[in-house]
Formats: sequence, C-alpha cells, structure tokens
Amino acid sequence: MKTKSDSQSAFFNPRVLIGFALCATGLVLAAAEDKTATELSQSVPAQGPGQWKVTGSLVTARYGHTSTLLSNGQVLVAGGIGVGVDIACQGQNCVDLASAELYDPATGMWTSTGSMAVKRIGHTATLLQNGQVLVAGGYDFTTGYLASAELYDPATGVWTTTDGMVTARQRHTATLLQNGQVLVAGGFNSATGSLASAELYDPATGVWTTTDSMVTARDRHTATLLQNAQVLVAGGVGLASAELYDPATGVWTTTGSMTTARQSHTATLLSSGEVLAAGGYDNPELSSAELYDPATGMWMATGSMGVGRASHTATLLQNGQVLVAGGRQEGNPAFGAELYDPATGMWTSAGRMGSGREIPAASLLPNGQVLLSGGYSGRLGILAQSQLYKSAP
Repeated sequence: MKTKSDSQSAFFNPRVLIGFALCATGLVLAAAEDKTATELSQSVPAQGPGQWKVTGSLVTARYGHTSTLLSNGQVLVAGGIGVGVDIACQGQNCVDLASAELYDPATGMWTSTGSMAVKRIGHTATLLQNGQVLVAGGYDFTTGYLASAELYDPATGVWTTTDGMVTARQRHTATLLQNGQVLVAGGFNSATGSLASAELYDPATGVWTTTDSMVTARDRHTATLLQNAQVLVAGGVGLASAELYDPATGVWTTTGSMTTARQSHTATLLSSGEVLAAGGYDNPELSSAELYDPATGMWMATGSMGVGRASHTATLLQNGQVLVAGGRQEGNPAFGAELYDPATGMWTSAGRMGSGREIPAASLLPNGQVLLSGGYSGRLGILAQSQLYKSAP
C-alpha cells in the first residue's frame, strides 16, 4: 500500500505532478530526457492545416492550471505550479500558486486578477450558469489535500469562499449538469487513495451534498456530459472501465469498457453525440483513440494519432474537428498537434508549437481560435508563453 510519504514524494516531482504513473507501490515514471528537443521536433511534421502563432505571455509562468472561458469572452486561468522556492517541492524550483489572470482576445494580453484564498494544484474550475466560476479541491503544498471551494465573480474580479466539499480530493472531475448543479466525481487523497465518492454542488444554496458513489474508485479519469444529460466517466489509473451517472436518479451504472486502459487521456463530446477518447498513459503513452456511442453503450476503435501522448489538451473546434495539442511524448514534452476529423475517423498533423509542453491548458475562444497557455517544457522549465491556433479556412 502506498504510504503518505510515498504519495507526496511522487506528487511533488514536477515531471509527474498531474501527469502519469503513481502506481500503488509509489513508483514514479522516470523523467526520461535522453532525447533532445531537436530530435523530438523533427519527429513532427513541420506544417499542417491551420496555423500556430505566439500571443501575449502569462503574467506568471505555470502548468497544471485551469483555463475557463468566461461569458464575456475572456479566459480565466487559476492556480497550478509556478517557478519559485518551496521546501515542499523538494528542490525542484517550483511553488504552488493561488494567483489568477485574465486573457483578453481583443488585445492578446494577460492581466492579473484577484487571487484565490488557497493555493491549488490538481483542482477543477467550472463555469456556472450565473457566469461565476467554481473552483474546487486540489492540493496545497502546505495543508495537503483540499476540500475547500471558491467562487470567482468576473464582474468584480474577486474570489469568495463557498461551502467546502464533503471529501478532500485532487485529480477529480467536475461536470456542469443541465440542471445547473456541478457533479464532482472520484479523485485521490492520502487517506483513501483513489476515490469512488461523488458529490453535487448547488449554486442556488452554495452547498455540497453527497450523491451515489461510482461503481469503481478512479482518478486521472475523464467525465463528459452527454446529449441525453447523463455523465460518462471513463478510465483512470489502470482502468478501461466506464460508467454513467443519471442526474434524474442520482445513480451510477456500468457501461461498456474502453478497448484500452488509459489515464491522463482526453474525452471530447462530438457533434454526433459520440465521445472521442484519445491518448493517455498505459506504459507507455498511447496513440490509440476510440469512440463511445451512447445509443449502444459500446466503444469502438477509430484512427490512431500519429504519436502517443498523455496529459495533452483536446478542443472541439467550430468545424466539428478535434484539436489535440502538446502533452508528453516518449517521456518528453510534445511539440506537435493533430486534428481528428469525425467524418473520416482519421488524424492529420496540425503543425507544431514553438515549444514542447506537457500539462498545458486550452480554451476555445469565441472567434474560433484555440488559446494554449503555459505548460512544462523539460529543459526550458515552466512556461509563460501562450499560443493561438487558427484553423485553416
């Protein structure tokens, strides 16, 4: 069984902080750096459909942060890991962050906004129907696993504390339901390990209540709101299984399992109502992808990505394609991006970014461009640089 000290040691290593293999014995995926950045960039086609360009840099370099598109078209990033000195980071020149900042697509610039009350990594951020942002859980180097939650008000730029979760957790999922409540599921804490518990936040009352627990405890999984209002949870550490949450009954039921166990993958709801699961980690990083059909409850393999990757981003574009960017490739930060076309089931190169980056954050802007911010870039360290992806006409 993993001890608390084992868990913390693995967690504080910035190469694996929110990414990959914290197995039950406390082993950590080695930070392989046997390939140079040049070798990695040469493995990715130099040109593809669409275009990457540099935009304004973050005020504070960070990775493992959240990125939320606000109702006013700006993007809020919060928390994560930054550059600094914290004894808890075990000499890795990193600190956990409470700071937050806003990106304005009209100017291409980032500006600081109010800071959270608590430093957080491995947290979630959810845009509520009232335009506020709910941040929940995570981990604080000083106090450990967090149950606390906060609300950001774009009108004032201020965070306020709201009711805390019933269970402290990080690496969980948070899904806005059609009824306006937020479903938090799974995650990890030192007392229990991977969690099966789930709870609901009601913005009308500001209170968390427990709901039915998942069939299987899991963390580093995905959660996707389906068109039928149910929530699909898939994968997690060592898991291929999937299950559905029905808000009408508050009950979880198992559904078809993925063809491959995967963690730190992405899951994207397509225009067709299917869910695309891509990449992830199962020793090593995976290039495979598969589709979930809610009508049948089954997963089916689709085209594989050009490279294996985990801890990447996946963004549904306005044209219905899915942009996957960055992540970890062969033990190093990935330079490349790829596009999935649901019409053909195939992936094509979307060019490469200026810097390889793992655990960045991405948001689709109202103008159809994708904002990619921060990330960890190996020898280049923690990034402040942000980039924009524009689809080909």
